[in-house]
Amino acid sequence: MPLRAGLIDALREQIRSVEQQHQEDLACGLGSVYLPDALAGKYRTRRRSLMWQYLFPANARIDRSAFRQARRHHIHENNLQKYIKGAATAAGLTKRVNCHALRHSFATHLLESGYDIRTVQELLGHADVSTTMIYTHVLNRPGITVASPFDLL
Repeated sequence: MPLRAGLIDALREQIRSVEQQHQEDLACGLGSVYLPDALAGKYRTRRRSLMWQYLFPANARIDRSAFRQARRHHIHENNLQKYIKGAATAAGLTKRVNCHALRHSFATHLLESGYDIRTVQELLGHADVSTTMIYTHVLNRPGITVASPFDLL
């Protein structure tokens, strides 16, 4: 999905925060992430590098015997849902807000703005265009295709 230019600074700050947290984890003898066996064998030192760390890590480390050490995982989707609902409440929104509603709104706004269904399909990662067609049900017309250049005159 496209990234709004105004979010780049916030994203850079998140990366700095993850880097600081990762340095603290390394200082404690941790800072390793799980890599599948083939990758773990091929890139033995990469599991401790910053580029393999999660962009949105969980606050707490998880200690599982299968890992033989405590590791930090990504933020759990339930927590993400709680954050989004909390932000919606703080903003005074009365409509139901969740991750799916944001995705649905994104797709609907694209279609309402005249983007063709194939572009929306690609942005949403749908393998079949019929899945993307679900988003056209909220439009007043059966779907939007590429506008004619004559319509722009």
